[in-house]
Amino acid sequence: MSSYNMRHGGPYDRGSADSYYRRSFSPHYFMGASYSTARIEINSDVETAELAAYTAGYDDNESDGNYKYD
Repeated sequence: MSSYNMRHGGPYDRGSADSYYRRSFSPHYFMGASYSTARIEINSDVETAELAAYTAGYDDNESDGNYKYD
């Protein structure tokens, strides 16, 4: 089980969702709920907690192989 905050719209959630929908790796999160609050782009050149969480969400879902479209 991941130790990242799993809140809807957060970096881990967005990474997981991008993988689930087979979208490309594009680090971001939302200030609140997805698509109804400001989208924050994460600079993938600078290691931050947000980038680590997004990457973990993306990688965890890739490892699980849980995709919307097979």
